[in-house]
Amino acid sequence: MAVQDSVLVLQERLANEQKLVQLIDRIHSAKTLDTIFIEIQGEILAFLAADRLTLYAADMEKKELYSKFLALDTVREIRLPVNESSVAGFVATSRQTVNIADAYDTGELTKINAKLRFDSSWDKKTGYRTTQILGMPILHENRVVGVMQLLNKKKGGRFTKDDELNVARIAKTLGVAFHNQQQLGQRRGTKFDYLLAQGLMSQDDINTAIAAARHKNTDVEAILMDQYKIPKGELGASLSQFYRVPFIEFSERVIPSPELLRDLKLEFLKRNLWLPLKREHDGSTVVLIDNPQDIQRVDSIHQVMRGHKVQLAVGLKHDIQQFLAAVGGEGGSGPRGSMSDILSDLGNEAAAEKEMDAGGSEVDENDSAVIRLANQVIVDAFKARASDIHIEPYGSQKDTMIRLRVDGACNEYQRVPGAFRRALVARIKIMAMLDIAERRKPQDGKIKFKVPDGREIELRVATVPTQGGNEDVVMRILSASEPIPIDKLGMLDRNLREMKAAAEKPYGLILCVGPTGSGKTTTLHSVLGYINKPERKIWTAEDPVEITQYGLRQVQVQPKIGFTFAQAMRAFLRADPDVIMVGEMRDEETAETGIEASLTGHLVLSTLHTNSAVETVIRLLDMGLDPFNFSDALLAVLAQRLVKRICTECKEEYHPDEDEYAELEHAFGGKEETAKFGIDYNDDFVLFRGKGCGNCNNSGYRGRAGIHELLVANDGMKRLIANKARVVEMVTTAKADGMTTLVQDGILKALDGLTDVKQVKAVAIK
Repeated sequence: MAVQDSVLVLQERLANEQKLVQLIDRIHSAKTLDTIFIEIQGEILAFLAADRLTLYAADMEKKELYSKFLALDTVREIRLPVNESSVAGFVATSRQTVNIADAYDTGELTKINAKLRFDSSWDKKTGYRTTQILGMPILHENRVVGVMQLLNKKKGGRFTKDDELNVARIAKTLGVAFHNQQQLGQRRGTKFDYLLAQGLMSQDDINTAIAAARHKNTDVEAILMDQYKIPKGELGASLSQFYRVPFIEFSERVIPSPELLRDLKLEFLKRNLWLPLKREHDGSTVVLIDNPQDIQRVDSIHQVMRGHKVQLAVGLKHDIQQFLAAVGGEGGSGPRGSMSDILSDLGNEAAAEKEMDAGGSEVDENDSAVIRLANQVIVDAFKARASDIHIEPYGSQKDTMIRLRVDGACNEYQRVPGAFRRALVARIKIMAMLDIAERRKPQDGKIKFKVPDGREIELRVATVPTQGGNEDVVMRILSASEPIPIDKLGMLDRNLREMKAAAEKPYGLILCVGPTGSGKTTTLHSVLGYINKPERKIWTAEDPVEITQYGLRQVQVQPKIGFTFAQAMRAFLRADPDVIMVGEMRDEETAETGIEASLTGHLVLSTLHTNSAVETVIRLLDMGLDPFNFSDALLAVLAQRLVKRICTECKEEYHPDEDEYAELEHAFGGKEETAKFGIDYNDDFVLFRGKGCGNCNNSGYRGRAGIHELLVANDGMKRLIANKARVVEMVTTAKADGMTTLVQDGILKALDGLTDVKQVKAVAIK
């Protein structure tokens, strides 16, 4: 028995040693101090079996210790003075290891040093109770480069000698890493130190590239990318680290703000090689320049941009030239480049209008610049993958704002002179065949529009009179498209299996529910695509017909002439249908007709604006539907939302802290629910996020994905519906039958790296 115990002890020590070696390798391979602070610190803590760990780096110029941590996707910094007012400060001052059993025992602290104090302000702020502390200096060649501080040992009383030995080995490795990173930060000899540190180039390579750039009279960055094949992202990281500002590369999706460029001459910007790019949410103006340390040019930027809070960003010379070419309408950037020409023409005409008497005639909607502007807005919106275009006038004295909704979020796209607001709105009304003289009441219509690549798109136009005699216009882009195959909708296996089974039934009612713009029609067309066979006659009534399918007989309803969904359904029932799809059950009449149709041998699919699957059942019963007929007819209710997808180009995995996991666990429904799905927090648990890149316009997200909640109307559920059971009973039964809620489905997809928990909470948690 004793031999067996000793073998187990040896095995445990060996496993411990292997973990320590792996940890030391991770520290050596860290690219930056931030990587150690934010990513590796958690791994060190897991190995040392303490409750909390803080790594501090020494800033001896300021006589301070500093550390960084991640809070709500933002890197925050904390700083402490190097003195006896804190344990970490004392460790750095004295260069000695401190092992404290109780931080609040002043007698114990005094024994170590008469001046030593424990700063309890953090405990008071957070409610955390610090007991044991193990603090150790991080040294390099007997010089303090940082401090390791462990709080509260997980098992046992105080930290042991073995703990001190483990911490000492890690501290020795950190000493080398901190020294190297600090040297890299201090040396700042060239813009390419990061490339050297990453082993992408040698100093000889860089010297050769600099000589070649001088010889060819070009910039070094172009040589590094062309001849040495250095990726633009790595080069950008090197410039960003050297200049200590963000790196921005050229993208057709990034449109320089016309408002910021209005008073600047393009030739001046080209000569000085900088441009104001965008305005941030905090009101600062991002100015892109190739050398943020060129004092003369930076001074001129501050002079020219007086009144702006300037935030510099670094870009490659060629990229800045591309931005400026796009602004000037040059270089084949296509329609986007011509937008600046249009705005320039509008600006000139607006100035001419100003010179005329205020009572002079307004600009005509047939003016060539206005026609070009209206067309260009639609083309640019289509290219940007926008779902909606919002035109928002603020009177004649202020610019008219144009915003685009991309992936569910509105972003400013352009501003045009206020003098053209009525001409622009009138032009769109003409395109949509609306009454241009009627400005007092809302109107709606459609535009058929051919984009440059030859494709024809349709836009649903709504005009709304707004305060001050203005008219807003919102255009929904309905690009004619093929249905998505049902297997590509991203449903969980259970949901996909049950949805297919319901669709294959000869009769019954399938509902798809969710708010406007949650992809309900797309999902129903995918279901229809799955059952669209020559032997099944399928009729659809839609408003509007967005997706077309060969084999379907699709009808556009016209409520203005009395051709409603209910009327369309009654017409379909006389036209020998097998399957009927109704765009929306807006009223009791449509719902009752749908249930009657499903009970008389037809499969009926429709949508409803409700929040969840169970809520849909309650809503329809409250509308006055007969519970027995409804329970007989119902096959399934699919609730869905669209969440932003993490950009595949810049997706990275990370290990969340315990607080973030606790939030995820709570949203999922608690420990019992996570246990059912095998979700457990450990060292291997990872989530995903987008860093931001050119592909996603630095947002970290590109495209959208569906999350689903499928209630299947089996015998038990039908009984509950017929008896008008309470919501809680229905939810419990549905979950027992395998239903995952919207939030659960979203979190499972976040674990797979499709989205993140923040996006799930944004659309699925009330």
